[in-house]
Amino acid sequence: MTVLFTLITILSCSTTKYVPEGSYLLKSVKVKSDNKDFDAAKVSQYVHQRGNSRWFSLFKIPLGIYSLSGRDTTKWINRTMRNIGEAPVLYDSMLTIQTSADLLTAMQNMGYMNAQVRQHPSIKGKKATAVYTLSPGEPYMIRSMEYDIKDDTIARLLTQDSTILRLKSGAPFTINGLEQERGRITSYLLDRGYYKFHKEFIRFEADTMRGSRLVDLTMRLNRYREKNDTPETDHPRYTVRSIQYSSPDSATIHINRHVLENATAFDAGTWYSASEVQRTYHNLSRLQALKYSGIRFTEDPDSNYVDCTIQYGMNKPSTISFQPEGTNTAGDLGAAASLTYENRNIFHGSEVWSIRFRGAFEAITGLEGYQNENYMEYGVESRLTFPRFVVPFLSHVAKRNFNATSELSFSYNLQNRPEFHRRVLSAGWRYRWQKPRSNMAYKWDALDLNFIQMPWISGTFKHDYLDSVSNRNAILRYNYEDLMIMRSGFGLTYNNGKHLIRANIETAGNLLSLIGAAADFKKNKEGQRTLFNIAFAQYVKGDFDYTRMMTIDEHNSIVMHAGLGIAYPYGNSDMLPFEKRYFSGGANSVRGWSVRGLGPGKFKGHHGAIDFINQTGDMKIDLNLEYRTHLFWKFNGAFFIDGGNIWTLRAYKDQPGGQFKIDEFYNQIAVAYGLGVRLNFDYFILRFDMGMKAIDPAYETQKEHYPVIHPDLGRDFSFHFAVGMPF
Repeated sequence: MTVLFTLITILSCSTTKYVPEGSYLLKSVKVKSDNKDFDAAKVSQYVHQRGNSRWFSLFKIPLGIYSLSGRDTTKWINRTMRNIGEAPVLYDSMLTIQTSADLLTAMQNMGYMNAQVRQHPSIKGKKATAVYTLSPGEPYMIRSMEYDIKDDTIARLLTQDSTILRLKSGAPFTINGLEQERGRITSYLLDRGYYKFHKEFIRFEADTMRGSRLVDLTMRLNRYREKNDTPETDHPRYTVRSIQYSSPDSATIHINRHVLENATAFDAGTWYSASEVQRTYHNLSRLQALKYSGIRFTEDPDSNYVDCTIQYGMNKPSTISFQPEGTNTAGDLGAAASLTYENRNIFHGSEVWSIRFRGAFEAITGLEGYQNENYMEYGVESRLTFPRFVVPFLSHVAKRNFNATSELSFSYNLQNRPEFHRRVLSAGWRYRWQKPRSNMAYKWDALDLNFIQMPWISGTFKHDYLDSVSNRNAILRYNYEDLMIMRSGFGLTYNNGKHLIRANIETAGNLLSLIGAAADFKKNKEGQRTLFNIAFAQYVKGDFDYTRMMTIDEHNSIVMHAGLGIAYPYGNSDMLPFEKRYFSGGANSVRGWSVRGLGPGKFKGHHGAIDFINQTGDMKIDLNLEYRTHLFWKFNGAFFIDGGNIWTLRAYKDQPGGQFKIDEFYNQIAVAYGLGVRLNFDYFILRFDMGMKAIDPAYETQKEHYPVIHPDLGRDFSFHFAVGMPF
């Protein structure tokens, strides 16, 4: 900390090095209001000049780095420091005048017609602080509102819908409100056949009395006039007469017409609608078989009809890709490769079919007591995605109203290790959909089937880990048994740019349990019903995540996250399948612990290699707070505080102290803090997070309980590398 403080002090002292004589470094900008009821932050966006950027809103490190550079720019070190740093922002009186004018206009647009702005810089030495004091006064109000609509048909349309004409007597008088009214009316009419309508046909007249803040407002909607020298008429209302599809590729590469018709959000014989045209553009862009699309309307000069032509070009129908990779697991070197074939239009309906073959080999050394066998893996995965709902009896209108995909998947994976052989067969049928212009997205995994088979387990592995009386572990043993998981789940996501909510629920084994009870399926020695001599899992699981994103300025933001997950095995299962259990620690959880290194509860592992099995649970809580800041170039930084843990819902002898108890769990919340560096390349983010334990619920001494007071890098530090943000 002493080194960091010294560095900050040095950088701060040198910030005016490159400020010329007669100029001033813009230290900061303050916008305040003398009316406590007016929020000055609403108009702060109109400030044209701001001081140098600050890391974590506190330290002007980029300016300090620039100031530490030498004046000789022929030296690479000086050029590098200037490129990394940030040149001093000099106080500009002309930009101050422009800011004052724009702040005044912004307040007047908000209805404060008598507003004033005072600008008075505060200068100390070679630094200046720009201070803007706003005096908004009292807002103007609408006393009366009248609508003068010259077109009778439009007048009837607008008065029939009470959500369109929103300006009423007693409402605040604001320029923004007038513009919103114009835009709302224009959009409404463009969606109801008025192909040539634009907002310039609408104007407002405001009448005020001297000394009064009350406004008599009249909205006038003028009749249509094609040119200045043509007579006025009612606004023409257009019907789509025909829809044609055209492509230069259609002679060689085909796409079924009904797919294009489903993507077209309007029909022949209906009123022209600008919103439905935009929806059609969006729908066509989702068809991976298409390379481009365009929509053109042609008027019939003798009638109120328009003819639509939708032009499109086709993508290459198929691609093949090969991806090699190297592996290193605890010093054991290996290689893997995958070959993928993808067809974007396999049934001429823009269906995407892909098949991927993967193989891996790793030379395993140092395993005593096992036969000389290396690790080998072979797998095949196939997916077929339809760009629409594939559901019987679903109406054409319902299919058109959603952006949906339906997916069928199949995979088979074969793994051979010296300790065991494992086979996994999976199949699934899933739906994903979202309404246009909606913040909500939905998913439904109608069927997800997994067969896990262990055809061979080494005698040494069974003796050491599965059957040994002194080292028997129920969770570990359950993970190496044949198992079938037949699940279905539903999830939704809400995202408006500030609030992100994810909720999911899934169940497994209920249908098989009902059938098994009716058909009297055989039971194994543990009393579980089996299908094809394989026990099936039965559980219910729910997850909820909430993320709040708050922008401080263009360089700094705060993100808060809370996550809760809970799963309960019942019926045919006493324990959750390992892949469905929760774990804590790692790059996306409590970052003071390594992945699967925390919990459950106050459990502390002492079994080395198999502790990762015991450090899983049926319930999870995550609480995260992250302050994000831009550093320089593509580098961003973060300071974070994480809290959370996992618990089991039942008491397991292999996990003492891990059961959730309502009167104890809050004492078992682990806390960590740390710093992160992120490389943002726009299309992906590389993340490096360094976390330290602050409160450890699995302790044996008080020093271990509160590492924030007694830190030990060897014991409490964790480094994480990941792709993408943690939440």
